Amino acid sequence: MNINELNNYLNVLLQPERFSDYCPNGLQVEGKFEINTIVTGVTASMALLEAALQANADAVLVHHGYFWRGETLPIIGIKKRRIQFLLQHEINLLAYHLPLDAHAELGNNVMLAKQLGLNITGKTGEKEMLLLAELSAPQSLQAFAKSIETKLNRMPQVIGDLAKPVKTVALCTGAAQGYIEQAVAANVDVYMSGEISEQTVHVARESGMSYISAGHHATERYGIQALGEHLAQKFGLRHTFIDCDNPV
Repeated sequence: MNINELNNYLNVLLQPERFSDYCPNGLQVEGKFEINTIVTGVTASMALLEAALQANADAVLVHHGYFWRGETLPIIGIKKRRIQFLLQHEINLLAYHLPLDAHAELGNNVMLAKQLGLNITGKTGEKEMLLLAELSAPQSLQAFAKSIETKLNRMPQVIGDLAKPVKTVALCTGAAQGYIEQAVAANVDVYMSGEISEQTVHVARESGMSYISAGHHATERYGIQALGEHLAQKFGLRHTFIDCDNPV
């Protein structure tokens, strides 16, 4: 397929127009016209771009792309080197942020819940960004945290009584700790996201709801990978997910 067909398909699938996002969604840097090989990753770092070149990628598809709201506009330094690399090697860069988080079948939230073996029960919050789920059976907060550590290969930070049983969960991947009050309103036992802020601790303690920060990168590896696999199956493209690990 060609890059226009790929970009148009992704825009229909993910519906970025539904979101007021922090960055442009879709094709961010244009490369070669014909697309046979796609590399997916969480963030369009130089490490990912270099690995994509080694994989003979025609397009790189990520969750965290470029041109974020509030960043400096001049194309200098790190930004210059990344964009120059893409243009020099004619590699397309496509990025989908909030639309990928929220997608009902391939999104980061849904895929994280599946990775953790949770039973999805619904959505809530602004733009239904919070996914509601349940454990198959109640378990202690400590046991649930240990399960997350095992399945994500990352030790989470936990706020709450480790002995307290948990059953209901709200989750939103990445830097979604700001949604914690919406999770409190949903009356769940624990809210899980990727990061934690100073005020997150106080809200969790004073509400009686537990909070788990499991890593921004670690919680957002699964949606972009699922999206790449979907494209490969639907259009016969070659796809490789490359995990450039990030401790945050």
